[in-house]
Amino acid sequence: MEPVAALRRIAYLLEATQAPSYKVQAFRRAAEAVDSVGPARLAQLHRADQLQRLDGVGATTARVVAEALGGSVPGYLHHLEQTARPEPEGRAAQLRAALRGDCHGHTDWSDGASPLHEMAQAARQLGHQYWTVTDHSPRLTVAHGLDAERLARQLDVVAACNEELALFRILTGIEVDILPDGTLDQSQELLGRLDVVVASAHSQLRMDAAAMTRRLVTAVRNPHTDILGHCTGRIVVGRGRPPSTFDTHAVFDACAATGTAVEVNSRPERRDPPAELLRVAVEAGCLLAVDTDAHAPGQLEWLGFGCTLAAEAGANPERVVNAWPLHELLAWTAGHGAGGYRA
Repeated sequence: MEPVAALRRIAYLLEATQAPSYKVQAFRRAAEAVDSVGPARLAQLHRADQLQRLDGVGATTARVVAEALGGSVPGYLHHLEQTARPEPEGRAAQLRAALRGDCHGHTDWSDGASPLHEMAQAARQLGHQYWTVTDHSPRLTVAHGLDAERLARQLDVVAACNEELALFRILTGIEVDILPDGTLDQSQELLGRLDVVVASAHSQLRMDAAAMTRRLVTAVRNPHTDILGHCTGRIVVGRGRPPSTFDTHAVFDACAATGTAVEVNSRPERRDPPAELLRVAVEAGCLLAVDTDAHAPGQLEWLGFGCTLAAEAGANPERVVNAWPLHELLAWTAGHGAGGYRA
């Protein structure tokens, strides 16, 4: 196996396990160091057992390089391939096979770890036909959210990247904050220019159920809201965070009435909405969007987690918007912005 490819694949799979960024970057730095010396010099260092003389190559990465040069799949890589990306089964596997893209992802324009073009390349290599960049809106300052000027600049970058990507499309988008009164944290004009708008609540998640219901229903009725993101805001790992409470029937009925998709957020620490709420959304006739909310390339592997949740809730792949061809997805999102506010 080619050593540089092995090191980069390990970094990618470590992202899927949410390994610390320093560990991911250690393998990427080692890949750059190995790539810089050329095969002849690398083979010489290997024969002399001096791979660690390369700046950025330590004991673990040297072992990976040595095993690859020896003609075998490095043990570290083999272990990660078996554990970092468990495959869905049954109806979940059928749903995963039907997905054509991902409608929620972040880059280093906000709180993501990688440049836009690297996220897009990883999505294309995964077999996606499209991937949506949905960096945060300005109110979420902790995530370096994009104000109107920076978002407009990002649209130009996306357009330039799309000229270089054959048979693949980066969709423009935003994960826009739902403010406490239900309005969205970006101008209506700019939201109207985007391909996909994911609206999510990130603050005051413990407001009382009646107020949260009004907040979410107001956001869902905004003509620019295409997807209601991680609707309960829960966190299920570590110290965790309890889900927001709201009238699920009122919110999901509003989603069904307006054609707004309910996101099935695949992040391992979110898996939002919970199973019982997701069944309510399916029974209400809601569209769904199974998304990764990826902040690094390896996290694009998480779609299987969301597919398992959606399949267990009885989701029909025909009702999952990112299983649609690109032209159907864009026709649906364009239709939202054309009809004004929907009561």
